[in-house]
This record gives sequence, C-alpha cells and structure tokens, in this order.
Amino acid sequence: MTKFGYTLMCEQSGPKDLVANVRSAEEIGFEFAVISDHYFPWLDSMGHSPYAWAVLGAAAQVTDSIGLMTYVTCPIKRYHPAVVAQKAATVALLCDGRFTLGLGAGENLNEHVTGGGWPPVNTRHAMLAEAVEIIGALFDGGYVNYQGKHFQVDSAKLWDLPDARVPIGLAVSGAQSCALAGAYADVMIAVEPDPGLGEMFDNAGGRGKPRVGQVPVCYDTDRDTAVERAHALFRWFGGGWKVNAELPGPAAFAGASKYVRPEDVARSIPCGSDVDEFVKAIGAYSAAGFTDVALVQIGGQHQDSFLAWCEKELLPALRT
Repeated sequence: MTKFGYTLMCEQSGPKDLVANVRSAEEIGFEFAVISDHYFPWLDSMGHSPYAWAVLGAAAQVTDSIGLMTYVTCPIKRYHPAVVAQKAATVALLCDGRFTLGLGAGENLNEHVTGGGWPPVNTRHAMLAEAVEIIGALFDGGYVNYQGKHFQVDSAKLWDLPDARVPIGLAVSGAQSCALAGAYADVMIAVEPDPGLGEMFDNAGGRGKPRVGQVPVCYDTDRDTAVERAHALFRWFGGGWKVNAELPGPAAFAGASKYVRPEDVARSIPCGSDVDEFVKAIGAYSAAGFTDVALVQIGGQHQDSFLAWCEKELLPALRT
C-alpha cells in the first residue's frame, strides 16, 4: 500500500512553523515527511528559506514515528559530500533511524552562492556519482581517503554513526539520472508520475527498491482563492526540472513563468477542496509504481487548515 507523506516546504515557511507543522503532520497520520533544502525560494513572493538541517534536528526532537527525508540535498557545490555524510548520520541518530538522505544534482538557484560557476549537467552527474561514493564509504565506517576528478577526501571518519546504514535516495528526471540512481541509490526520487522513470531505474539495478514522488496541491474551501494562490506561488513548477535547474535566481523564475496563466496552473495542480480531484492527482503516482507520495500544500499560512482537512477527509479517502 502506498505511504503518504507531508512536505516541509522551507521556501514558504519559517523554521518554527516548519517544526510545528511536522509535529502536526505526525499527529494526524502522515507516515513520513520530506524537506526541501534551498538557499533561495523560487519566487520572492514565497518569502522564506531557512537552513533545512537545523529544522531537521528540531523535527527529530518533536516527533516520534514519522519518517524524515531531505528532498533533496545537493552534495556537489554548496556542501562537500563529507560534510553531508556527517549531517545525515547525526540526524539519523537524533531521530532513531527514521532518516533517509535524499540527494540530487542541484539547481543553479541555490548552488551559485559559493561561486565557481554552474557546471553542465553531465559534469553535475559525474560530481554526484563521486559524492555518493564518498558518502557511502563514510556511512560504512572507518577512515576514508578519496581522490576523484572533482572531490578529494583526506582521512575523514564519522565518529557518530547510527546502527543501521542511512538509506540514500537519488532524484531522477531522465535516462542519465536513472542509471546513476539504479547503480547507487536505495530509493528513487521523482516529481512526476512517469512510469518510464521507474522502468529505467529498475533496468539500472533499482528493481524492488522504494520510489518516492511529490505532488503539489492547493487546498482551500474556495477554489478560486486556491487557484490564485497556486498561481502566485507555484507557477514556476511547470517549467520542468531540466529548465528550472539552470535558472540563477528568483527574478529568473519570475521571468520564465511570466506568461503562465492561473488556468494553466489549475490544470496541473489540484486546487480547492474536491477530494476526488486530489485523489486522482495523487493516485497517478501510485499507478506509476511509486511506493511513497509526499504532498506539498501551497501557501505557508494555510498548513493548519490543510492538515485538518487531510485528517478528516483526504487521508481516509486515499487509504480506501
């Protein structure tokens, strides 16, 4: 049976609200929570971008059973992979093994802040492969030395490791990333219900492994209000990750989505309070072979009403 999760969207809420939201999500029955790891929001109107790893540490202390996962962390520019491994191991200990490290090749939006330019996609995938090798070696324990084309590690060791190895998820969007995930990952991550991604992941070695999807939704008792909010905050989503990964900042996302209309957003994101519409959109992921689906409620100030509706109507409908 598909597991349903809740998204801590750092780009639309401050750190204290995110911690309160994950506690509420656990209380109403969500089985896992994923968290974005950005330096910038996609649009200025979103208004936030706290440090995801500090939020995870706090989330681990206010929850007891809900799974936690980065969705996703880029270990190739803003963070060195050896540091990512240390952070992930620490969070896994704090939450008693409920943590999955979700990784991806990143976005210019967040990674440009450390300088050095934004590498082309082939280079980013090569860097990600090296990063996963380093992180996996550190998770296995002992001292690690690594001399790659892109990264060097000199006598690194994680002194605090959980008993069980931290699972690694990799984000996929095409053949190249699916091949990488099949070879290295314990979990496949994607943001579109494309069964072809799962097939490529299977063929590359991922058969039988979990796959986690994510779907944006915009609950409101008034559908027009929901559509307006989704358009204001999430109209960038339709660009696709191949485009979005290259844009350098919120102004670029605003320009790229300038001509996206509210009705365009409403066709791709369920808006309002029609349970059947939400179930259909979420169910597309289950039909495509995803084992876990995380929901993104659009609008930082609208999480409490969304969670209450999920407890009363949406989650029961999804589970039947």
